[in-house]
Amino acid sequence: MLPWTILRNMSTDIGYHYLQDIGQRLRSLKALADRAIAQIRDDELFSSIDDVSNSVAVLMKHMAGNMVHNWTYPFAPDEEKPVRDREGEFEAGEDTKDGIFGLWEEGWGILLDAVAGFTEADLERRVIVRWREYTLIESLNRQLVHYAEHVGQIIFLAKHFRGEEWESLSIPKGQSEAYTERMRRERGPED
Repeated sequence: MLPWTILRNMSTDIGYHYLQDIGQRLRSLKALADRAIAQIRDDELFSSIDDVSNSVAVLMKHMAGNMVHNWTYPFAPDEEKPVRDREGEFEAGEDTKDGIFGLWEEGWGILLDAVAGFTEADLERRVIVRWREYTLIESLNRQLVHYAEHVGQIIFLAKHFRGEEWESLSIPKGQSEAYTERMRRERGPED
């Protein structure tokens, strides 16, 4: 439960809180992915675990392509959005590490800037994705789920590649009680 002083000072506008929350959740997703990717060796970036799976590089490229296409001009019709080669996103081809990371940062920058620029009034505006109409809030929720799926895949692959050397991105296995106790001491009610 939040301390009363924080609750008392919070705005009552649900739209404002939604935009703050989704922005934070997206930044947290990127941070998780970045921390997982940092544990991957360069040769593993383009490796997949089998013929039907994607590499981390392909997942990064696909997410970036989606972000650039959908969030550069979010309220424009599809034909006015940046051209996207979705099928090409699933091929590593001649891609380089620097190229993949450039696309990754560009995509996340466009997405996070768009979210930071939205207002409460925008949440009910119409967004067109593949010629289907959604409210902005529906589109943001759909994309949050989509990006979380791919970040989970990136984490899985990074963990697979690191094996026993994997550095946990959350509470390490077997340390839940110690973590809970530390949080209780740091954030719990004062005696």
